[in-house]
Amino acid sequence: MVNKIAEILIEHGAIEFGEFTLASGAKSSYYIDIKTACTKPALLSQIGEAISEKFEFDVVAGVAVGAVPIAVAASLSSGRPFCIIRKEEKEYGLSGNIIGDVRGKNVLLVEDVTTSGGSVIYGINSLKDAGANIDTVVCVVDREQGAEKRLAVEGVTLKPLASVSELLSK
Repeated sequence: MVNKIAEILIEHGAIEFGEFTLASGAKSSYYIDIKTACTKPALLSQIGEAISEKFEFDVVAGVAVGAVPIAVAASLSSGRPFCIIRKEEKEYGLSGNIIGDVRGKNVLLVEDVTTSGGSVIYGINSLKDAGANIDTVVCVVDREQGAEKRLAVEGVTLKPLASVSELLSK
């Protein structure tokens, strides 16, 4: 079976080879750049459609900045609301770190790339603290380096649209 998302990510240059330092500090011989690739409307709309067709949710959420376009694309494709999770809580205005209504809702958290799962844990905890029900995280690409196991400990299932092994086998 051909993974359509993996193919379009490659077409849009979402994987680069060289020497890279990841957010975790780990070194890698390849970099998956979903943030830049998602600036292309054709790719972003296909990612949004894939999420809205495969998953059930009341609200789709993304941690700023990288996951926000993905959440918006899934929202537009599904007709369901989205929310933004700020990386830091705002102390003024309405305050808080969640923009949007998630209390009592089934929320699907989206992410561009998962490695160890560390950055997604913040989003999961923020949503739970705001009263959301969350049991699934969808990432565009899973680097297959422990995120699935780490999220399982939190009672959350990781569902990648594509895996790094699929990208590297193309």
